[in-house]
Amino acid sequence: MSIGILGKKLGMSQFFDDEGRSIPVTLIEAGPCRITQLKSPATDGYSAVQLGYGDIRPKLVNKPAQGHLARSGEDLLRHLREVRVPTLDGFELGATITVADFEAGQKVDVRGETIGRGFAGYQKRHGFSRGPMTHGSKNHREPGSTGAGTTPGRVYPGKRMAGRYGGKPVTTRGLTILKVDADRNLLVVKGSVPGKPGALLDIRPALRVGSQAAT
Repeated sequence: MSIGILGKKLGMSQFFDDEGRSIPVTLIEAGPCRITQLKSPATDGYSAVQLGYGDIRPKLVNKPAQGHLARSGEDLLRHLREVRVPTLDGFELGATITVADFEAGQKVDVRGETIGRGFAGYQKRHGFSRGPMTHGSKNHREPGSTGAGTTPGRVYPGKRMAGRYGGKPVTTRGLTILKVDADRNLLVVKGSVPGKPGALLDIRPALRVGSQAAT
């Protein structure tokens, strides 16, 4: 049973179908991931599988984390993610999950962190239109009104203003796997996924099958 896998984004490329049409794709190096913990309702109140991925130097892992990882294997892992499951049947501590658990044509949801662009203004962050550029104008890239001047006379929460742009978790849903290369731990996914090359990705079987959307 495929529950998901961790990987890193290698970059974008193109894939040609049987009719010679070029399809934009993302190359993802996924797994192998190790099951580092099994959580059961008796001990934790719910059922979940914890996955570990990525090499890391021992000096960068503290003693409690080393003891936790030692229960499932010798190698230390950089990233840990938890996947909730209805039952723990079929899962074993220390087992390995690879891209062989996926297949071409399968729909997946890919979660990652968008590229951080630092502090950005209204036009770049929210797509606001600029003000007039004529002589005398003082509203080239200003936001306009941010709220009423009388009671309550404040800026309401959620008002679109300048601030941090990017660098937040986003899930792109309903992407199609076009190819699985088990020898190179490679997934070829149709379309784009969040993050820059080298970014950590969490790939899960799609919760619902439908049009592509990001949340």
